[in-house]
Amino acid sequence: MINAVKREQGASFVSILMGMVVVGVFLAVGFKLFTPYKEHATVKSIIENVINDQDQVSKEFRSIRRTIYDRAIINQVRAELSREDFLKIENIDGKIHFDLVYEERVPMFYNVDAVVKFNEHYEVIKP
Repeated sequence: MINAVKREQGASFVSILMGMVVVGVFLAVGFKLFTPYKEHATVKSIIENVINDQDQVSKEFRSIRRTIYDRAIINQVRAELSREDFLKIENIDGKIHFDLVYEERVPMFYNVDAVVKFNEHYEVIKP
């Protein structure tokens, strides 16, 4: 009786290549989406710093908006903070409400874009 030759088992070249392609696509998407999230974290920290400063909160809204815009320029934030609908500041019942609502479109591949939406709400009691 002739012993049957055992077949080698394991991943083939094609399966390894397909796995690398999938990992590569996820890495590419992750690298492209990292920038908007990093910028949002920067904008969020700027707004939180302004809110925690009682001298800034006591100023008029135009001055608060300008301070946030200037700090964003210093931190090289590319989002358009100068638009009025980007950051809404309202005084409701002695509280100042900050609504940071915007979306950023990130080109992915060819004609495919990813839209990242951010919606933050802050309240501070006016001094």
